[in-house]
Amino acid sequence: QLQLVESGGGLVQPGGSLTLSCAASRSISSFAAMNWYRQGPGKEREVVATLSRGDSTNYAGSVKGRFTISRDNAKNTVYLQMNSLKPEDTAVYYCNARESLITTSGYWGKGTQVTVSS
Repeated sequence: QLQLVESGGGLVQPGGSLTLSCAASRSISSFAAMNWYRQGPGKEREVVATLSRGDSTNYAGSVKGRFTISRDNAKNTVYLQMNSLKPEDTAVYYCNARESLITTSGYWGKGTQVTVSS
């Protein structure tokens, strides 16, 4: 079993920055991908950033150029650096560890709330 715990969320003004952390209970280096998802009010969950085992990255169009996903395998931690935040970024952000690209199996954190408001 893998446990993922997100932290770093909070209230930030538009244009501000936050860094989210996802601490894993064991090694994350074997997973096919680590992902950050979010679910805003009245919206469905969407993937915002992906970091593959081979260190390739991908971002949702709405966050490209503003968000950066990274990891520290020695610390079993994944990060999401968020800059130039907009009210539309308000959501619960979830960390996900994907076991395979051909199945949906994996693990989820409980989420951390990010609110962008003046």
